[in-house]
Amino acid sequence: MELTKKTIHITVLSGGVGPERDVSLASGSAVSDALRKNFSVDLVDIDEAKVPAFLDPNNTVIFPVIHGTFGEDGRLQSLLQKQGFSFAGSETNASQLCMNKVRAKKVVKEAGVRVSEDCFFTDPNTVVVDDILRSLGPDLVIKPTDQGSSVALYMIRGKDELCKALTQLSSGNWMIEKRVFGREFTVGVLDHMPLGIVEVIPQGGVYDYKRKYTQGSTDYKFPAILPFDLEEELKSKAMDSFKACGCRDFARVDFIVCEDGYSHFLEVNTLPGLTATSLLPKSASCSGYDFPSLAKQLVQPAINRFSKLNLLPAA
Repeated sequence: MELTKKTIHITVLSGGVGPERDVSLASGSAVSDALRKNFSVDLVDIDEAKVPAFLDPNNTVIFPVIHGTFGEDGRLQSLLQKQGFSFAGSETNASQLCMNKVRAKKVVKEAGVRVSEDCFFTDPNTVVVDDILRSLGPDLVIKPTDQGSSVALYMIRGKDELCKALTQLSSGNWMIEKRVFGREFTVGVLDHMPLGIVEVIPQGGVYDYKRKYTQGSTDYKFPAILPFDLEEELKSKAMDSFKACGCRDFARVDFIVCEDGYSHFLEVNTLPGLTATSLLPKSASCSGYDFPSLAKQLVQPAINRFSKLNLLPAA
C-alpha cells in the first residue's frame, strides 16, 4: 500500500520537567493543531524524564517540542536515538553542545563568528570579582549555561551589582559575559537555508523571560529593516553557526548588532518556541511560510528518515 501523508502518524512531545514547561505545552498544542491539517497526530504531555513506553519507533515519527531541560539538552534525543525513533530536530551531540552556551560560543568562534568574552563558574563563592571586572569590564550578563527562555538572567553594572547578584545564586552551571549593547536580531534556519531576520525590541532593553511571554512588552519587526550587507552577514553567520554546531533540520540563531555595525553571536536554539507568534514562525513568515506550512516543513526531514528506515515511499 502506498504511504500517504494521512497514514503517517506523528507524536508531538511537549511539557517536560524544567522551568519552560508551560511554554512547551503551548508550543505542543500549536504544533499538533497545525500538523493535523496534513497528518495523523497525537499530543503527549511528558512529565518525567523518559520516553513513554507505549510509543513504538516503527509506528510513529516523534516531534519533540520540549524546551530547555531534558528536551533540548540532548537527553531526550539520546533516548530517542537509542530506541530507534525518527525524530525532528537536532541529534544528541548538537543538542548538548547548543544547550551549553559556553561550549557553543567556543565552537562558533572557531568557525569565524564573533562572540563576546565570557567566563564559566559553578560556585558563586569562588568568583574573584575584581578579576572579572578587570577582564570583562563593568557591564556584564550572568546567566545559566544550560537553560533557555532567558531564565535567571542578570544584567550587571559595576562591582556592587555583581557582588549582590552572586549572593543570589546557588551552585550550578553559570557564565558571566561581557555585555554587548545594540539591536537584537534572530534568524531562523530551515533545512539548511536561512529564513527572514526578526528584530526584537523589548521595552526596557532587556529580552528576559517576562518580556518574552508577556503580551505587549516586546515589539518585533519582521522582516527587520537592515542594510543589505548586514542582512547578508547575519544570514551567513547564522548558517555558519548552525553548521559548526552540527545542527539538523531547523534552529534559531540569535545575535546582537552594535552601533559600529559588528554582529555578536548569542546562542543557537535547537528547539525554539513554536506557537504561531514565536520568533521562528515570525522568521519563517518573512520567507512565505504560514504556521501550518512551517510545521509541515519542520517535521518533513524526520518523515523522510522514517520512510527510508522502514523502506516506505517518501511522503
